[in-house]
Amino acid sequence: MADQQAPTPSAGRELKHPEAAEIRLEGVLHALADPMRLRIVCGLAADGGELACSVFDLPVSKSTCTHHFRVLRESGVIRQFYRGTAKMSVLRHADLADRFPGLLDCVLAAAKRQEECLTTA
Repeated sequence: MADQQAPTPSAGRELKHPEAAEIRLEGVLHALADPMRLRIVCGLAADGGELACSVFDLPVSKSTCTHHFRVLRESGVIRQFYRGTAKMSVLRHADLADRFPGLLDCVLAAAKRQEECLTTA
């Protein structure tokens, strides 16, 4: 599965992302360790495409939500770009799979199992 390429951003609205070779394991693990960020990643993985940040109904303030997306972007887990006034996010699945084979798939599977256990308990 190839990562989707973001359209060319308008001047002054480009967001910084690490190159695939710069993505660090400890940064990815830190980003995925937070329940809200893991929820975002699971949502992006389930959709398989790009989603606006406003789609996610997180039980946190808008500024905290912005922080979580920034941590995911700066760690290399997601790519973000503007489409009009919406900030879109897409999971960097292929980059992560190339850099750390199997890691994201294992984390997503574990998160799904955990969610199933919590809903049946």
